[in-house]
Amino acid sequence: MALIGLPATETNQYQFTSREVKQLSFRLDGLFYPKFEQPGQTFYLLEVQFQPDPDLYYRIFGELFLFLRQYKPLPTWSVVIIYPNSRVAREVPEHFQELLHRVRVIYLDELPDNVDSLGIELLKIIREDEESLVSRARSLITQAKIKLTDEGVQQNFIDLIEKILVYKLPSKSREEIEAMFGLEDLKQTRFYQDAKAEGKLEGKLEGKLEGKLEGKLEGKLEGEASLILRLLKRKFGQLSAENETRISQLSLRQLESLGEALLDFNSQSDLLNWLAGDKPS
Repeated sequence: MALIGLPATETNQYQFTSREVKQLSFRLDGLFYPKFEQPGQTFYLLEVQFQPDPDLYYRIFGELFLFLRQYKPLPTWSVVIIYPNSRVAREVPEHFQELLHRVRVIYLDELPDNVDSLGIELLKIIREDEESLVSRARSLITQAKIKLTDEGVQQNFIDLIEKILVYKLPSKSREEIEAMFGLEDLKQTRFYQDAKAEGKLEGKLEGKLEGKLEGKLEGKLEGEASLILRLLKRKFGQLSAENETRISQLSLRQLESLGEALLDFNSQSDLLNWLAGDKPS
């Protein structure tokens, strides 16, 4: 501590330790990175925050510096945080005050209304209520069809709209969202197609599992009935065809019960009495 000029009175207030710092895996909300790396460029780390989070800046800068350590990018960095309004924002901890010149905070409710930008309009619908969300999303899809001539870019834009709809309308099914907008466009989104594929896969898996379960139950019934019949024949000799049929029609519960009861049978009459008292359901 003396090497950095601290007096002895302050040095005595510190203790030296070596601590382990665990590194957690994470996924960045969004990263706008230059297609061709060059010194002096800027990449933007995007964070969309709609709930109050006192640990927000600790998380953002933790993720940022782990990213810098792993990738060692040439461009410098800037952080963009999007809030629905200033009420969600939290005070910046003292640790990060000197880094705030590289942080830009945007409040969606303060965006200008006269900006002709599909991107800004897309951000605005995030804070709309359900009633106005429907009309604004319809309008945005119509504008996207007119202004975005590249089909890939247009489809990506509609994909984003659908993701916002699913996020904003969690109680609505995809079918309800489709009916609400009356748009075939939603059927072409990757989100819709992925969900449809998942549904088909789930249906196949459920059918396969049900089939296996039914097969196992049938096999177990047949095996149990066959075992009971072999034990009875060994004990009493040949059984009548009628009694064999009655035993093969017993339920699994009844077969298990008969398996225990036959240990006490002394003659076929005991078997007949048992069958008469516990008829197949």
